[in-house]
Amino acid sequence: MSGQKQNFSNHTRWYPAYHFVAAPILVVNAGWAIYRLFGGVSFEAILNLLVAIALVIVFFVARVFALKAQDRVIRLEMRLRMRDLLPADLQGRINTFTPAQMVGLRFAGDGELPALARKVLDENITTPTPIKKLITDWQGDYDRV
Repeated sequence: MSGQKQNFSNHTRWYPAYHFVAAPILVVNAGWAIYRLFGGVSFEAILNLLVAIALVIVFFVARVFALKAQDRVIRLEMRLRMRDLLPADLQGRINTFTPAQMVGLRFAGDGELPALARKVLDENITTPTPIKKLITDWQGDYDRV
C-alpha cells in the first residue's frame, strides 16, 4: 500500500506470503493427509493428518494472537486519545466503549472523533464496520498487523 492513501475500502491488510502462499500450502497438505488416510489407515497416515490439522490450527491461532495483541494496543491508544479529545460530558463514558467500538473509531481524525464517539454511544453502534463507514476524515494506520 505504499504511496496510496488509506481509506475504508482499502484498509484491509493482506500479507501475500501468509495469505496466498502459506494458507494454500497448508490446505493442500491437509487435503493430501485426508486423501492418504482413505488410502489405508496406518499410524503414519493418522500422524500425518494430525500434524496437518495442527499446522492449520497454528496458522489461524497465530493470526488471532497477533490481532488480539493489536486490539489491546488500540484500546490503550484510543483511551489516551479520548482522554485528550472528548468533551467533559463524555470523559466519564470512555470505559463504556467496547473494544470493537474502539477498533472502529481508531481511524477517525481528531476533529471528528468527539462527535463520532457520541454518535456511537448514543446509537449503540457495536461493530467496527458501520463505525468505520461513518468516518469522513480517515486517518490511515500503515503499521497494522
